[in-house]
Amino acid sequence: MTTETFAQFGLHPDLVQTITELGFTDPTAIQQAAIPLLLAGRDLIGQAQTGTGKTAAFGLPLLQRVVPRQKGVQALVLAPTRELAIQVADAIQRYGQGLGITVLAVYGGQSYQQQLRSLRQGVEVIVGTPGRLLDLTNSGSLDLSGVQTVVLDEADEMLSMGFVEDIELILDRIPTERQTMLFSATISKRVQGLSARYLRQPETVSITPKQLTGATIEQRYYLVNQQDKIAALTRLFEMETIDSALIFVRTRLGTGELANQLTSRGFAAEPLNGDLSQDARIQVLTRYRNGQVKVLVATDVAARGLDIDDISHVFNFDLPDDPEVYVHRVGRTGRAGREGIAISLLSPKDRWQLRRIEDYTRFKLNKAELPTIQQIENHRQALLMEQLEVWIKRGRCRREREVVDMLVLSGHAPEDIAAAALKLARGDEKKRPIDPITPIKEEQFNPRDRKNDRFPRRTGQTGPGGQGARRGGDRDKDMVPLKLDAGRADGISVNHVVAALAHYSGIAANQLGKIRLDANHTLVDVPEQMVGRLLSKNGAYRIGRRTVNLERA
Repeated sequence: MTTETFAQFGLHPDLVQTITELGFTDPTAIQQAAIPLLLAGRDLIGQAQTGTGKTAAFGLPLLQRVVPRQKGVQALVLAPTRELAIQVADAIQRYGQGLGITVLAVYGGQSYQQQLRSLRQGVEVIVGTPGRLLDLTNSGSLDLSGVQTVVLDEADEMLSMGFVEDIELILDRIPTERQTMLFSATISKRVQGLSARYLRQPETVSITPKQLTGATIEQRYYLVNQQDKIAALTRLFEMETIDSALIFVRTRLGTGELANQLTSRGFAAEPLNGDLSQDARIQVLTRYRNGQVKVLVATDVAARGLDIDDISHVFNFDLPDDPEVYVHRVGRTGRAGREGIAISLLSPKDRWQLRRIEDYTRFKLNKAELPTIQQIENHRQALLMEQLEVWIKRGRCRREREVVDMLVLSGHAPEDIAAAALKLARGDEKKRPIDPITPIKEEQFNPRDRKNDRFPRRTGQTGPGGQGARRGGDRDKDMVPLKLDAGRADGISVNHVVAALAHYSGIAANQLGKIRLDANHTLVDVPEQMVGRLLSKNGAYRIGRRTVNLERA
């Protein structure tokens, strides 16, 4: 594709001047492909990862269509998370600052009164999460009748979070004579279904991710039993030079469990999940960006919208079911020409997922061996000696020398004093036990069991995100089927069901049996003794904005 400049697109001169001042030079691939089509008024489906410049790809044409200071909301952007809504709104506000256009972010966790005041003052562009947008429209506080441009950003994530009904209700309240843009990292059947209903003869632009070429990202995996994943992770933390790390787990509950486990072992970590209030989320991300916290444990949904270029390590504590999600995760390291490291922990039953990832990316991950206890102890000692030599060369230990002199005068040998001091200095190592790693149980893995089974069977695995799920086959012994009044047509997944039931009932996720998603309902096998407890929580269960209920099947 020939290289364009932003001026050649025919953008408003004030837009070109602003983005030039912001440091934009050559358009990215998604911008070159999407902007001319959008300026021509076409509906568009854009497949692109975070970090490809897609916000400017839809933000600039959106601003081109807005009439400044005209009464009423003219453009609407839907985003899955508060973080992404804030980030997109800030970007569009910066792009349009020369036009005098006002942009407002609306999301749950923020004061209604503050958002209502901003709406009354007048805004041309709104960026928001589906739930809060629907609340504002239902209350009559937000009028969408003047909207001419709609953007669905990270559409796959909004659908996976259970927002499909909210999105449809919002879109149905916007005039059909509009321009609609849909951007998504993955184009699933649900995304295709949504676009078929709400986009008019859309153009499709797909930007192939470049981050899996192996040029700047070292990708490797370690094969361990599920119950040894935390032990394996802490061994790697001992040996890797980690500037900042992002660890992906499958569930919200898993983020807290793993962060606590790491912190108790001497590796400070914080969870990032949808249960955090907006203020708490901002505080966590601020500490992470400032280097006060080096390790975040997150779900895919919670990590959407993070725009941090210098993540040194990405860890897949749980492999994703979708290879495209793996691409998205790994692409968070090795950005801006830097080198990055992506590490995946695989249990024997996960090797089918590894094959799918390698087939999709056409890149073979390197299998590596975990460091041994002796290697870690040698590494600790080498680091200690290196630190001692630095301080000896600096010669800044005057007060400590005075203590040594006093101890020598008291009759202690210098070597005994030194040994005792080193014993004290190494006290923190007791907080970092080197847990044993058990031999791989190869009998857990049978390729024939995985051929047509997207969800791995339970094998008694424990630990964050390890609850698993399975379809088909006989019900587990002593398990009772319960029926959930939501299914695939409602945009939910097995992970949503597990997270919702575990979170609101308080039972452990790994106590749930097999889960079978049908179009309009879901069957969940649960221990017989847990039935009363699960049914008693009806009215509390929520998936996205939807209230769901259980009954005996």
